[in-house]
Amino acid sequence: MTPYIADADAWQESWDRQQEAYLPDREHRFTTMLDAVDAIRDTAPPRLLDLAGGTGTISLRALRRFPDAEVTLVDLDPALLALATASLGDRAAIVSADLGKPDWPAALPHRRYDAVLTATALHWLPADRLATLYAEIRDLLRPGGLLVNADHMPDDALPELTKRLLARAEERRTARYAAGAVPSWSQWWDQAAQDPVLRPLVEQRQVIYPSGHSPEWTPPVSWHLDALTDAGFREVGTLWRGGADAAVVAVR
Repeated sequence: MTPYIADADAWQESWDRQQEAYLPDREHRFTTMLDAVDAIRDTAPPRLLDLAGGTGTISLRALRRFPDAEVTLVDLDPALLALATASLGDRAAIVSADLGKPDWPAALPHRRYDAVLTATALHWLPADRLATLYAEIRDLLRPGGLLVNADHMPDDALPELTKRLLARAEERRTARYAAGAVPSWSQWWDQAAQDPVLRPLVEQRQVIYPSGHSPEWTPPVSWHLDALTDAGFREVGTLWRGGADAAVVAVR
């Protein structure tokens, strides 16, 4: 049974601030993702899969944009899933599944989706697993459905400028941490571990991820486009770019 979290909105706000320290244009990328969903949806309510959805960031924004959408959120982190459940209630199906294993689709309530959306979440998967996951996602999409993955995806043609952009972003982020403007990733989790409701879930998380996620792996956007093409999508491209980040889109 999912524990009751009375202050879920406050935790969502805190999560947003922590994430925005890394991703100042975070809301812009979400809007672009949902614009793509709007472009391919038909008269029926869109059926959306929020992949590695964490606290429900994408799901919450999708339901504001498309109130009648059928939303499924998948993640493995028990603390983040509890926050998603508290925030989304019965407006979304919340599923615990491990994307690192090929049987994860068996846990889903549907076998076909109009769109699969994910952001800043799949960089912890190794290359071979992510390439396979792209093919698994294709099989879940209806013809004409799409996948959007927004993540750290540098531009191959701008290696030196990308280094400078990342260095400047780190300087700004460090200054914000020092001023107490936002919590860092580790500070956010330390705060969650002190909350009486979230504490046991954070402890469960530490069992699932004893050394944290795998080291971040950030191939250039061209790698993703090639992997999506190899996975059998008929259209692939870059939907959005901001600095060293991008959102790739693939249409079945």
